[in-house]
Amino acid sequence: MNVEQQRINDPKWKRWGPYVSDRQWGTVREDYSEDGNTWEYVSYDMARSYAYRWGEDGIGGISDHRQQLCFSLGLWNKKDPWIKERLFGLTGPRGNHGEDVKELYYYLDSTPTHSYMKMLYKYPQQAFPYDQLYAENDRRSREEAEYELLDTGIFDGGDYFDVFLEYAKAGPTDILIKISVANRHKEAAAISLLPTVWFRNTWSWGRDDYKPVMRADGTTVVAEHQKLGNYHLYCNGNPELLFCENETNAKRLYGKKGIQPIAKDGINDYIVQRKRTVVNKNKTGTKAAAHYNLMVRAGETITVQLRLSKDTLEYPFHDFDAIFWQRMAEADAFYADKQRVVHNQEDRMIQRQAFAGMLWSKQFYYYDVEQWMQGDPNKPAPHNRAWGRNNDWTHLNNADIISMPDKWEYPWYAAWDLAFHCIPLAYLDPAFTKGQLTLLTREWYMHPNGQFPAYEWNLGDVNPPVHAWATWRVYEIDKINNNGQGDIKFLESVYHKLLLNFTWWVNRKDHDGNNIFQGGFLGLDNIGVFDRSAPLPGGGHLEQSDGTSWMAMYCLNLLRISLELAKYNHVYADMATKFFEHFVYIAKAMNSFGEKGNGLWDEDDQFFYDVLKKPDGSEQKLRVRSMVGIIPLFAVEVIEHELFEQIPEFVERMDWFLKHKSSYASVISEWSNMLSNSKHLLSLIRADKLVAILTRLLDETEFLSEYGLRALSKYHEEHPYEIQVDGNRFGVKYLPAESDSSMFGGNSNWRGPIWFPLNYLLIESLQRYHFYYGDALKVEYPTGSGKFLNLDQVADELSKRLLKLFRADEQGRRAVFGHYEILQKDPYFKDYILFYEYFHGDNGRGMGASHQTGWTGLVSKLLHPRHA
Repeated sequence: MNVEQQRINDPKWKRWGPYVSDRQWGTVREDYSEDGNTWEYVSYDMARSYAYRWGEDGIGGISDHRQQLCFSLGLWNKKDPWIKERLFGLTGPRGNHGEDVKELYYYLDSTPTHSYMKMLYKYPQQAFPYDQLYAENDRRSREEAEYELLDTGIFDGGDYFDVFLEYAKAGPTDILIKISVANRHKEAAAISLLPTVWFRNTWSWGRDDYKPVMRADGTTVVAEHQKLGNYHLYCNGNPELLFCENETNAKRLYGKKGIQPIAKDGINDYIVQRKRTVVNKNKTGTKAAAHYNLMVRAGETITVQLRLSKDTLEYPFHDFDAIFWQRMAEADAFYADKQRVVHNQEDRMIQRQAFAGMLWSKQFYYYDVEQWMQGDPNKPAPHNRAWGRNNDWTHLNNADIISMPDKWEYPWYAAWDLAFHCIPLAYLDPAFTKGQLTLLTREWYMHPNGQFPAYEWNLGDVNPPVHAWATWRVYEIDKINNNGQGDIKFLESVYHKLLLNFTWWVNRKDHDGNNIFQGGFLGLDNIGVFDRSAPLPGGGHLEQSDGTSWMAMYCLNLLRISLELAKYNHVYADMATKFFEHFVYIAKAMNSFGEKGNGLWDEDDQFFYDVLKKPDGSEQKLRVRSMVGIIPLFAVEVIEHELFEQIPEFVERMDWFLKHKSSYASVISEWSNMLSNSKHLLSLIRADKLVAILTRLLDETEFLSEYGLRALSKYHEEHPYEIQVDGNRFGVKYLPAESDSSMFGGNSNWRGPIWFPLNYLLIESLQRYHFYYGDALKVEYPTGSGKFLNLDQVADELSKRLLKLFRADEQGRRAVFGHYEILQKDPYFKDYILFYEYFHGDNGRGMGASHQTGWTGLVSKLLHPRHA
C-alpha cells in the first residue's frame, strides 16, 4: 500500500483542501434583495468590496474544513482596473446562453488528501477584455454562439503568463505553497503577485462578536483564531505585507457618507489606485497579502515560495524542495497504482486530469435556511422571504465539504449530479464518497417528508432518483477494492433513508395513483415541449416516460440492495418482495395503461413517449424522439440464481406472485421464459422492444453521433415536432449546440447535445442486458451498416465514441477543443483538458460549464478497462 493510500482514511489529512469556491457572488445564499434578483444583489464588480455572509471565493483557493481561514492567489498585470482576485464571468441574464465563466484555468493534479495539488491560470499581460466580453455577449442573440475569452484573441500573440499554483502538505496543518509565473511572451513583462490569506467574516452579522486578527511578524503573517489556533504564513524573499479588513466597503457600494473603516478592497486600492490610507499601517487586520513586484524576462519562469503552517518554524524553507518532491513522488505512486491497467499514456493523462478536476471541485458549502430566512441582527432578511424561495426547507442546515458540479457555474450541490460524481470518486477515496452519499440522507439535508434537496435555487425541485443506483454502485466498487468485503453498515444506513425518499416519490409524483409518474423537469431542463416544472398550458398533466422509468429503476436498485442486506439479515427479504412487486406494477402500467392499452409505448413508432393527459380525460402522445424514450432501458437488473438460493423467503413469495398474477408476470421481460436457469432478468421491456429502441438509438441519422449519443434525435432537425394547445404553438427541434430558449436560464441544452451521465447509464444498462442475453442477442451497429454486434460490444463502441471527445486524433486534434487552433496546436495549451457540461451533438465541441468535471468525470471510469 502506497503512502497516499495509507493516509486516505485519516481525517486530519483532509482538514485543509481546495474548499474555497470559484464564485460566491451571484448565489442564492448571498441574495438579500427584496425582488429576488440574485445575480444583481452581489455582482462580480461588487465582489471585491463586499464581505460575504455564507462563504468565500478565490483563484485556486484553499481553506480549513470549516472555512475559518482561507488562502488564494491575487494577480495584477499593471494594466487591469483591479486586481484579479476571483474568476470573471457573465451573469445568467447577461450571457446570451446564461451564466458563463470567461477565463482559462485548469485543475491539473490532486491526491485525495490534497497532500499535493496543482492548477494553472492563464493571465493576459494586456488589459483583461471585460468591456469587450460584456458588449459582445450583450449583442449576441440566443441563436448565436457564446463569445469566449479566446475569441477576443488576447492569447494569440503569446503575451500572457502561465501561473502555476501548487500545494504540498508537510503535515495535516502545514502546507507548502509554490507559485510559478512563466512569461510566454517574447518581451519582458511586469506582474504583481499577491498571495492572500484572510478570515471568513463571521463577526459582522450580530450572532458572534468574536473577531480574529492577523498581524505581521517580519515577513510572516500570523493569523490568530480562538477556535482554529494560530497559523503562520511564511513568505520567502522580502515581499511587502499589506493588511486590511474583510469588511464591506459601504462607501463604494452604497454611497455611505463619512469616514469609513478599512475594507476588503483596501489592498486592491493600495496596489492599483495607489491610495495609502486604505491599508492598515500597523499591519494588522483580517485580510493580508504578500506583495511580490516581479519583472519576468521573456521565456523566464519565476517561482515564489510560501508556507502556511500551524507550527512555529525557525527555518520554514530549508526543507521546502525536498517535501515538494516527496509529495509529488507520492502522488505519482498513488496514480501509478490506480492506473496500472491503463497502459496508454494519453489515456493516463486524460484520466489523471479528470480525477484532478473532481478532487479540486470540493467546496465548503454553508447554508442555514432558517437563519437565512430570518436574517441576522445586523443583516435583516427581505420582507418577502417568509413566503419566497425555499421557505418550506427551514430544517436544512448545511456546513460541509461537498463535491460540486462546477465551482464557478454551479457553486452549489445538485442531488443527481452528486450521485454521478460518486462513481469515479469511489475509485479514489471510498470513505469520502460514502460520506457524500450519506450526507444527503441526513436529517439536516433530507426534508422531513423524505424529499432530497435539489439545489439552492429551488430546494424543492425534483432531480431524477439516482441516489440508490449510486449507493449500490459505490458499495460494489468499494467491495471489489476491499478484497470482497462490502461495507454493509454503510449500505444499510443509506438504505433506510432511501425508503423514506421512495415513499415520497410514490405519494407525491403519481398523480392518478396508476404507477405512472410525473416529476417535472427531472434534470433534463428544456428537453420537453413544455416547461415540465410549470403548470401545463391548457391544464392537465404529463405522464412522463422518464419519470416512470426512473421509478422503475429505483425499484430495481432497492430490490438489489434489499437482497444484499437479506444475505445478512433475512428481515430484508420482505422488502425485496415489496420492491419486486412494485416494479412489476410499474412495468405493467407503463406498457398497458391508456386509451389504446399501449401505455407510454407507441406501436407505430416503436418508441416511448410522454403522454399529455388533458382536463377532459383525453390523451395525446408527445412524439418527440429524445432521451425521455431511452431512459426505460435503464430499468434493468440481472439477478443470479445463486443469490435466490440464499433467500428462500423471497423466492417463495415471488413464485406465488408470478403464479397468481400471471398478467403482470408477462410484462417483465423474460422472467417466465428464461434463456438460462442461472440468471434472471428484470426489465421494463422485452427483447423485441429493446431491439426496436436500439435500432433508432444506433442510427447515425438519429441519436448516434461520432462522439456519443445525442439527447434528441437528429431527425427533428428536418422534422421539428409541433403541437398547438389553447391556440398557442409549441415545438421542439434538433439543436446540437446551445439552447435557443431561456427555459431554465438557457445555460444548458438537452435538445441535441451529448451528455455524459445518460450515455454512461445506457452503457451500463447494455452491459447488464448482455450479461443476461450474451451472444443470443445481437443488433445492427450502426443501424444500416450490416454489421451485427452483441450488446457488450455495442457498449464498448459507445465508450470509444465518448472517449474521442478528449483523445487526440491522428492529426493531434481533440474534438472537445472545437475550432480553436491555439488549443489544438499550441504546446502551452494542447494537453490541458477541460471537462465540459455537455458536447456539440455533431462535432463534439465542449459546451456549457467548462469545469463540470463532476459528471463528465465519468470519463475516468470509461478509461479504466472494465475486464481488467
